[in-house]
Amino acid sequence: MKKLKKTKQKTRKIVMKRFKITGTGKVLRRSPYMRHLRRKKSKKLIRRYRHYQIVSGKIAKKIKQMLHL
Repeated sequence: MKKLKKTKQKTRKIVMKRFKITGTGKVLRRSPYMRHLRRKKSKKLIRRYRHYQIVSGKIAKKIKQMLHL
């Protein structure tokens, strides 16, 4: 009897580009509002937006599923 091969799960490439997984398993994302219209924003705000932010809850779980972690 022939053995059926299972199809491989593919990683969502766009999710891989937009999110980072830390060594401890936390999901990080970039801050929004950094693309354009920066001259209106204060320097303090721009500095704050530079850092990654932690994604939590069900959304983080979904992202990890899409990355097959």
